[in-house]
Amino acid sequence: MNQPAFHTDILAEPTALTALLDAYAAEQPHTGIDLLGARRVVLLGMGSSYFAAHAAAVALRARGVDAHVELASAATPMPPTADTIAIGISASGGSEETIEALRRHRGTSRTIAITNAPESAITEGIDTVMPLLCGEEGGGIACRSYLLTLAVLQLLCGTDAAAIRNAVPALEGIIGTTDAWLDPLVTLLDDGAAYVIAPWERLSSALQGALMLREAPRIPADGCETGDWLHVDVYLSKHPNYRAVLLRGSRYDEGVLDWARQRAASIVAIGAPIDDAVQAIRYPGDGDPLVQLLAENTILELAACELWARRISTDRMP
Repeated sequence: MNQPAFHTDILAEPTALTALLDAYAAEQPHTGIDLLGARRVVLLGMGSSYFAAHAAAVALRARGVDAHVELASAATPMPPTADTIAIGISASGGSEETIEALRRHRGTSRTIAITNAPESAITEGIDTVMPLLCGEEGGGIACRSYLLTLAVLQLLCGTDAAAIRNAVPALEGIIGTTDAWLDPLVTLLDDGAAYVIAPWERLSSALQGALMLREAPRIPADGCETGDWLHVDVYLSKHPNYRAVLLRGSRYDEGVLDWARQRAASIVAIGAPIDDAVQAIRYPGDGDPLVQLLAENTILELAACELWARRISTDRMP
């Protein structure tokens, strides 16, 4: 992996999202795919692909579709059927678990592959290939490809491209204002384990954000759903110097802050400010749940990238 190249990959996200939406508007590779009319949709992936699929499954279920997200490594998977649409997601096209899982559906379910490598093994014998058009990620970390996977999945879910395009100024705003928010966020995170908390509809952001902190600077980090935090992660806030990033938008946000106040925990709010957060990071469109889904993780990517650089410079990388 390459830290400077990771930074370059992140900075290219607004341009990459614009290019993807322009290309899909011109070429319409998703024409004829009707997930909203499907009897069942199963989304298959590992890691970041699985996280992105979670957001799509939630969106489809909210629109009345029987949609499921499944780790491709599952030993007891959903069986293929003629009325199922199976979507395998692998940016590299080489995830063995996802290739195997999608292959089980080939010839029975309708199959779709979402990948940045349209000539790779995941596309063999598949009905439809949805390219990510991401280009090479020189940093070796899925950041731009994660964003574009979210966007392609939203297009498949029937989301209007104009609504997705609203994330472009949000990404530009985040990247263009790092002088205002990056240093205090990184300083806070560079002192032990970190946690990312998000609403159910955007749990993917919490899981992906925590992965960025593990994968780049190699700090202990995990993600949790906001309401569930009050049941399963609240106990960790008794540790001195507990710190978490709260991705705003859940009706349970205030409950997290109640415990933080009692235990002198440090909470950074991304999105709307909330009383007693140690930092609030705003960006254009941060009240729009779709913009939040597409843009908020870029903040954690930039923090992870800067923390990685600082740890390299002080010889603290494991």
